[in-house]
Amino acid sequence: MADSHIPASSDKAGATSPAPAVTRAAAVLDALAASATGRLTLSDLSREVGIPKSSTSNLLLALEEARLISRQGSEFTLGRKLVELGAAYLGRMDEVQEFYRYCEQASVLSRETVRIAMLDGTNVIYLARYEGHPAVRLTSNIGDKMPVSLCAVGKALIARLRDHDLEEMFPDDAELPVLTPKSLHTGAELKAQLKEIREQGFAFEDEESTTGVVCLAVSVPTRGAHGPSLGLSVTALKATYTPEQGSQMVKELQELAHSLGNPMG
Repeated sequence: MADSHIPASSDKAGATSPAPAVTRAAAVLDALAASATGRLTLSDLSREVGIPKSSTSNLLLALEEARLISRQGSEFTLGRKLVELGAAYLGRMDEVQEFYRYCEQASVLSRETVRIAMLDGTNVIYLARYEGHPAVRLTSNIGDKMPVSLCAVGKALIARLRDHDLEEMFPDDAELPVLTPKSLHTGAELKAQLKEIREQGFAFEDEESTTGVVCLAVSVPTRGAHGPSLGLSVTALKATYTPEQGSQMVKELQELAHSLGNPMG
């Protein structure tokens, strides 16, 4: 179908935005980030954003000039400028800097793989990763997203939500994403586990996202009504993990969480 035949109502991004070009540019970056291969053609992006190819081409040219995307033959990928921007954002988060400082001197966590994550709807985004020795490398990296139901830190964070909010997000019959035989399958299973998390003060994930890996997590006390919801997690190999080790991990995670949430002590 020719571009001129695309109705205005098909413009999915920017239709009601005060700055449509910015909204469409963000939609392009989101589409590239969500792509399984990390690469999309002009036609792909035109469909994703919902605007004619000619308009999409101009948008891509501007993004390429700003180094926000990169052209590789007939395909486009995210640009290195985004790494610089992301690093600048994280570098200005006091919580991330304190996270690294604490992990380096902690008696237990300094030898483990520890991460800090932020709640983003029904997902978490990992903001930083401290790698002890040896690192558990079969887990999420900085910038990765993970459904909350699949990770300890996600469950620790949503355990803080009100019951009616949880009901809207996860009805009993809601089907949850599954990665391993131990992944939770329904909203009812998730909410039952959240009750346990509230009672014990931390979340435990037993091979639910990665076979052979367990994870413990706590939430960081919220600093202000509009502050980001942050959580901390530590991973360990199931074959060598012990409850005694877990207790020590949780103790230090809670100490770090208190430090991040209450910087004045």
